[in-house]
Amino acid sequence: MQIRKPIVAGQFYPGERDSCITEIEQYLEAAALSEPLPETIVAGIVPHAGWMFSGGVAGLVFQAVKKRHEKVDTFVIFGAAHSYFGQSPAVYEAGSWMTPLGEVAIDEALAEAVLAGGGAVSDASAHRGEHSIEVQVPFIQLLFPDAEIVPVLVPPAQNAISLGETVGGVITAGGKKIVCIGSTDLTHYGPRYGFTPMGTGAESLQWVSDVNDRHFIDLALKLEPGAMLASAAEHYNACGAGAAAAAVAAAKKAGKTKGLLLAHTNSNEVMLRKMGTSSTDAVGYAAMVF
Repeated sequence: MQIRKPIVAGQFYPGERDSCITEIEQYLEAAALSEPLPETIVAGIVPHAGWMFSGGVAGLVFQAVKKRHEKVDTFVIFGAAHSYFGQSPAVYEAGSWMTPLGEVAIDEALAEAVLAGGGAVSDASAHRGEHSIEVQVPFIQLLFPDAEIVPVLVPPAQNAISLGETVGGVITAGGKKIVCIGSTDLTHYGPRYGFTPMGTGAESLQWVSDVNDRHFIDLALKLEPGAMLASAAEHYNACGAGAAAAAVAAAKKAGKTKGLLLAHTNSNEVMLRKMGTSSTDAVGYAAMVF
């Protein structure tokens, strides 16, 4: 049986079991779900930076799911394709994933159904160096210890929408409680990222948050996956646009009509709050549920 071993444990998040659990519990304790949640949750969008920066934001989504659904059978985790350059979504279809919290099994039957829907390919090797899915898995293991996963890397192309619709159809058919997670960060802004259309400084970072990030967020909340892909291509406001679009398309297919924004921040705001320092660069993070 193939086992995907962690590649960013000890870097993006703690490499030891106890430290992982402690950190996740701290995020969950600090989480404030102030808005009324949907009666059911079928999908969410989470960031995937190091936990120090975005773990608290991602934790809001998993906590919201737990509040609405004590048991989830399978999480389909759509990941950003940072270094995978294939044209089709890549499914990790068999075996398990390992993290400091142990192994989590692949839902092989659901993975097979996703592949049977057409457009996706089976490619475990595509996941070898990608972190955007891995950093979500310990949250699932701690909160939903019996859940299985289906990891899928999703390029920012139109087939992301058909992929999401396939999974949404499975959700609608019933039989299992399935939740889709789309993993994306938002605008990567500043000299470090070679993207400074509004210059540098506090005003430019405010524009990123209020305008550039918000454009993508609002399209997600309105369940417009095609427009999300177009916005990311034009405005560079999501590195995992395909993953987010797939999650939104799944939610729409499953009957959702709108999303709920739980949090929106960026790495500069986190640095100011936690370390008292600022930067000319920033990466946006948002938590949404559907």
